[in-house]
Amino acid sequence: MRHVPVLLDTDFDGARFRAACAAHGGRHLHYIALAPRPVDASHLPDEWRVQWPHCVPGLHRMASRDGLVTLDVLIGEAEACLAQLVAKVDVVHLAWVPAAVPVLARLMVDGGQLHAVHLDEAQRMALQQNGFVFDESRLRAVFYARRGQYEAALAPERRAIVIGAGVAGAAACERLAARGWKVTLVERHAQPASEASGNLAGIFMPLLSKDDNIATRLTRAAYLYALRYWHGLGGIGAAIEGAQCGVLQLARDAEHAYVQRQIAASGVYPPEFARWLEAPQAGAMLGAPAPDGGWWFAEGGWARPSSVCAAMLDACGSLLTRRFSSSALRLERLEDEWLVRDAQGTLIAAAPTVILAAGTGAVHFEQAAGLPLDAVRGQVTHLPQGLLPAIPFVVCREAYMTPAHAGIVCVGASYDADADATLRASSQHDNIAKTADILGVAPFTAPLAGRTGFRCMAPDRLPLAGALPDPGVPGRCERLRDVPRWPGLHGLLGYASRGLIWAPLAAEFLACQLEGEPLPLERQLAEALDPARFLLRERRRAS
Repeated sequence: MRHVPVLLDTDFDGARFRAACAAHGGRHLHYIALAPRPVDASHLPDEWRVQWPHCVPGLHRMASRDGLVTLDVLIGEAEACLAQLVAKVDVVHLAWVPAAVPVLARLMVDGGQLHAVHLDEAQRMALQQNGFVFDESRLRAVFYARRGQYEAALAPERRAIVIGAGVAGAAACERLAARGWKVTLVERHAQPASEASGNLAGIFMPLLSKDDNIATRLTRAAYLYALRYWHGLGGIGAAIEGAQCGVLQLARDAEHAYVQRQIAASGVYPPEFARWLEAPQAGAMLGAPAPDGGWWFAEGGWARPSSVCAAMLDACGSLLTRRFSSSALRLERLEDEWLVRDAQGTLIAAAPTVILAAGTGAVHFEQAAGLPLDAVRGQVTHLPQGLLPAIPFVVCREAYMTPAHAGIVCVGASYDADADATLRASSQHDNIAKTADILGVAPFTAPLAGRTGFRCMAPDRLPLAGALPDPGVPGRCERLRDVPRWPGLHGLLGYASRGLIWAPLAAEFLACQLEGEPLPLERQLAEALDPARFLLRERRRAS
């Protein structure tokens, strides 16, 4: 496990950030900054200015071009952001003292340094009572942890097996390889992206809600992270097949539109992130009636998942070993390693760490059989260019429609509960009817063409990212940290219909867990992704 210094700035200061980067020139640095008010990024170097996040709440992760500096900016009320931070901090620049000083103490490593801008006697006393010992300046301190407060992190042997070569598995490979891990990718097909990631087009856009719930916050974080991440891989429309052409999401009906107007009126979202269009504007853009208006996501669009997979796997370089056309069916734990075997018992790969990223195929392994994952059928219809009005952006309501690419327009997708992988005329009829309704044209027939995939979905429709629970170990559980886990066994599962944007952030999240790095998500959101959440609920009910 590499030691990367972690600095926390409780009120982002561009000069302080530039100085920290200069001091660590040529070495790794993780800089975390709270931004309780809008930041003028115009004075920052280009590589940060172009990545600077929209002023929307949440944790926004950026990285320097050389990968040496990671910058996390937390936008929102400062005390709340500090309480949600998951990190071990070496140095804190304290512009203000939190009301709950133990929250700050929880973040500090033993021997961590504090540099304060100003402290009164009461603030200094509160810090001293929580382990900070001041020098004669009375503005600098060293933190000494209470005995047993922190457990030393065990450095993992940096070898892993990833099972599944869709967007989830490919992202896991890239994020681990970026940290120097050697990764073996096991895939039963001859090519990556052969299952749910094999569609011609995947849509990327955020999710909005009036209460800004967990699903909304997670999706927003994933969407914004993915945009920056893809740029680092070469960009949509260049290294990655697709277009950042914008997405017009129409309101379903008048009642839905009423709620969307309330969200727009709140002023939370800047127009460059999400802009509400009333009926005349939306209709003019669509070239058809849009009586209830809609949202315009200017940075949204579509991408071909297989090209995203290819870009991620290519970025791994020589650290990636591919074991394709290999059906991994059994996992065995021998001493400190996992052994992956096929149906005949032949050893495919061995490593201390395994990541299951095989969608609903994960439940075929004994260790993951209890995970509540369902396969939801999705049929996409491929229409020849010219059957529908030409729209240069993605439009969606009950269905979606992509711009024509290589002579094909993708519309869909169905949401079915059966396991039929064949193309069905009834599903195609529904896809065309919904799309025709959006565009204000009469339904029509077309030759049966398209693709059927199966989305992997959890009951709460949120992904599973992290260490997998071991239900065979008995015991009472009150918190997630109490749930027993399989050693070295992790999952990246349950991406439903948002795998394209979930994959990069979830992989980064898991890589940070494995490396002991600051997490790219707030604590509440990290807990919402924990694969043990379902077992915890079961045991709470049983107690």
